[in-house]
Amino acid sequence: MEKEFINLLNQNRGILYKICRVYCMEAADRQDLFQEIVLQLWKAYPSFKQQANISTWMYRIGMNTAISNYRKQKKRQPPIAFSNMSSPLPDLSDADDMPVETAVLYKAIDQLTQIEKAVVLLYLEDKSYEEMAIILGIGKSNVGVKLNRIKVKLEKIMKSITC
Repeated sequence: MEKEFINLLNQNRGILYKICRVYCMEAADRQDLFQEIVLQLWKAYPSFKQQANISTWMYRIGMNTAISNYRKQKKRQPPIAFSNMSSPLPDLSDADDMPVETAVLYKAIDQLTQIEKAVVLLYLEDKSYEEMAIILGIGKSNVGVKLNRIKVKLEKIMKSITC
């Protein structure tokens, strides 16, 4: 069972990496989240009934873990007002790994709510509305409405970033 699980992780590691990238800015935080997601997947693996696609199942657990992790961290750390920050520096650790357009997109995505981030991530993965609805636990028509609103919001954010 352990070997089968590791094979599934390796086949679908891109899913987990993308979730971690969207929900964590720092490399160390991404690594911690990745480990937490793998742990949650391992705990849930014996009860996986293969009624859904394995990637859909992994997305759902990964997203739920990321959102739960975000909420825990938010409770622990007092928010810092942007005006109190002294010249925020760009995260150079990822700058070399991605094109400028991708970096701007990630910067814009970082400004979305947790649910909006989840919808965008699934959209960028070319998931169908039906798959998104299953993963997010919302109605298929609700996915379309959210996605349209998010696209408009992202457009505005990206314009403000590039100006």
